[in-house]
Amino acid sequence: MTTDHFLADCRARLAFDLLSNTWNAVLLWALREGPRRPGELRERIGGISPKVLTETLRRLEFNGLVVRQSYDESPPRVEYGLTALGETLLTPIDAFGMWAFEHGDEVMAARDTNADASRPQARGA
Repeated sequence: MTTDHFLADCRARLAFDLLSNTWNAVLLWALREGPRRPGELRERIGGISPKVLTETLRRLEFNGLVVRQSYDESPPRVEYGLTALGETLLTPIDAFGMWAFEHGDEVMAARDTNADASRPQARGA
């Protein structure tokens, strides 16, 4: 067994992979108050296409973070909710969001500074 915590098969890297996809954390957070239908999720989140929403929900379901509930109704109804495992990610997502709120302006300022520095200078200026 190795002590390198960032190898491809390590648990820490698995967690980083789960949270590195923008929509994974956003959808988990949107489901924190209870199950939602896909249309409700699209309205609540905004900016996500139906295709990307479906792909993300399937990925989260595959990883055991979300459960899909189908209802035998007419018209058919589907809801998605967090599993107990999915709920365990809400605290880290919240902490990451708090970090972004506290330091987001600093990150944006660094981006602006570095974008300005990388632009070609006009000759003769």
